[in-house]
Amino acid sequence: MTYRIDGLQYANWSEKIFRQMRQGGLDAVHVTIAYHETFRETVLNVERWNRWFEQYPDLIIKGRWAGDVRTAHETGRTAIFFGFQNPSPIEDDIGLVEVWHDLGARFMQLTYNNQSLLATGCYEAEDAGLTRMGREVIREMNRVGLVVDMSHSADRSTIEAADHSQRPIAITHANPHVWHPAKRNKREDVIRAVVTNGGMMGFSLYPHHLAGGTDCTLQSFCQMIADTAETYGTRHFGIGSDLCQNQPDSIVEWMRTGRWTKSIDYGEGSATNPGFPPQPSWFTDNTDFPNLSDGLRNVGFNDSEIAGLMGDNWLRFFEANFTPEHQKPDS
Repeated sequence: MTYRIDGLQYANWSEKIFRQMRQGGLDAVHVTIAYHETFRETVLNVERWNRWFEQYPDLIIKGRWAGDVRTAHETGRTAIFFGFQNPSPIEDDIGLVEVWHDLGARFMQLTYNNQSLLATGCYEAEDAGLTRMGREVIREMNRVGLVVDMSHSADRSTIEAADHSQRPIAITHANPHVWHPAKRNKREDVIRAVVTNGGMMGFSLYPHHLAGGTDCTLQSFCQMIADTAETYGTRHFGIGSDLCQNQPDSIVEWMRTGRWTKSIDYGEGSATNPGFPPQPSWFTDNTDFPNLSDGLRNVGFNDSEIAGLMGDNWLRFFEANFTPEHQKPDS
């Protein structure tokens, strides 16, 4: 049995999108529930999701363990796993790492573009690597089963996190820098550090991460995956679409600016068009996930490799890394 898992989305959630997930055959999605929110603000986002779980029990279930992916698949639903794109929900309190795992969080980025209390973001001019608190928080994340995510982190910080962590880490949504030199895309030594330590990387479909942007072709995207697999194999890769469906452009400003500046931070978008760029025509929403399987087949992947890239690799990673240390991996 094969599964279909998306390693990261931040959509403007609605019944329509939940139904599109089902149409696209999504068994599980890692969803962002915090960018810059404090602990209490993030709790409010959990409450919102709890209402959706109550309203749409035929479409979505709360994901806590790898077994929930199987349950979702067997019952025709999508398991929703919570994650943070910034460590702000733990504020400056390491004890909140375990609290958040208890509340259902399974991924936490150590940075979102800027320097944080834990590590350096990819937009900073100088990368000082992991901080003292960062090392301690990684140890605690390892203990409780909260995955270290370095999607928006700088190179040295990411490599140090991969080496320091006693459990595999993830880059849930990015692409190789050699294919498209966006600040958020990852250089070869970064990818190597993550995957050789057992970690996972999800390939992103966000246009600013794609060669050619909105005009990127399915062939180009899948050939990029094939080229990456030729170097590292397929076992440690999946999809992390970074799909931001139906979000208003004001959300981009919130994502990039938060509370840290009074100016507009345009990031990798054009200063004359700071909003969300249009998705490629072959991946506009969750119903287009089958296109990825077709594209991967057309560049030479076999059925087993496609199954791994489309979700089985993420499921194996979930099994090994969502449970607390010294607890039998979930099955």
